[in-house]
Amino acid sequence: MKVTVITAFPEFFRAFFETSIVGRAVERGLLEVDVVDLRDYGEGSYSKIDDYSFGGKGGMVLMAEPLALALEGLKGDPYVVYPSPQGVPLTQETVETLFSKGDVVIVCGHYEGIDERFVSSRVDLELSIGDYVLTGGELPAMVIIDAVSRLVPGVVGKGRSVEEDSFFKGMLDTPHFTRPSSWRGQDVPDVLLSGNDGAIEDWRRREAVRRTLERRPDLLSRSGLLGYMDKNAFLMLPLSEVSSPWEIRSIARSCGFYGVSKLLIPVEDRDTRDSVRSLILREDLGALVKLFPSVARALRWVSDKEKAVPYMVGFNGFNSSGLSWLEIKREILKVSRPVIFMAGGDEKDCDVTMRPVAGDDRSRSALPVQNAISVVLDRFFGWR
Repeated sequence: MKVTVITAFPEFFRAFFETSIVGRAVERGLLEVDVVDLRDYGEGSYSKIDDYSFGGKGGMVLMAEPLALALEGLKGDPYVVYPSPQGVPLTQETVETLFSKGDVVIVCGHYEGIDERFVSSRVDLELSIGDYVLTGGELPAMVIIDAVSRLVPGVVGKGRSVEEDSFFKGMLDTPHFTRPSSWRGQDVPDVLLSGNDGAIEDWRRREAVRRTLERRPDLLSRSGLLGYMDKNAFLMLPLSEVSSPWEIRSIARSCGFYGVSKLLIPVEDRDTRDSVRSLILREDLGALVKLFPSVARALRWVSDKEKAVPYMVGFNGFNSSGLSWLEIKREILKVSRPVIFMAGGDEKDCDVTMRPVAGDDRSRSALPVQNAISVVLDRFFGWR
């Protein structure tokens, strides 16, 4: 990973690149960094890099030509980032995108900013670290570099610690404690002292869910639920909702891809059930699909298997009065029950009904059933 910073204040970065985790990564050759002094490309004997803003309003603005010359002096075809209050918010997804670029240049503005002509012609991404104004882009540049460097293999001692960070999987991090186990009347949770790895993992998962629901429920739109649920997820597909063996095959494989435990298909007619069973065997879908003579038998099987009454989520593509998928994600994490998504059929026994996967016509879904199911599964179990 290579990061270049173009700045009028290179001394800002000296300590940052010589100390801490980032400094050690640079020393070990895991991260290549370079700081370009913008004044080396300034105009005239005074190395001028800024001038007054046109229009008679505002202060000094960094000139386009010195910035362009500094950028043109670099090798390769780097991805250019400009920290700016007008930019898109910095998120973990953006950090991962920057890491994937491999070669990133961060252009630090100052004063009133930089000439818009440089921004429009040379900058690939304007990036904001928050809705506030700083005196320059140097501090945001350090934030960006620190966040990206954590994704470089070997920079952080344990790769798993990165995966457990807040936002990495869409949820907030769990609480952390260290010695002593009792401090000023406050004790570390007993489970963390138990030595029971399974119980500790379960506690951490629950705490991540609790914190996210309490503090940042908006994050649930970006997180897959499967690793944070107490029970498994299932999909119920009445045979009346599909018209061909290809659809069953497609839906079953979507379930497997998103980690859904089983595709449950109730089929009352024995001959039809035998025909579907033959299809399942022929397509090697036995691990993904289970047939039942009725919906009631399927529900009873899930209850016995999961030791809990399932939470039923209905979506038949026509009920525009249901809850949004994001509201239902929150409910699923609260109820601690196995979840069955009911793709069609009678929704009167469902705990909640979801609004249809719809376009401009929000009263119904125009998607084929297998496509609508894939969208729903991705919303709930896809990773961002």
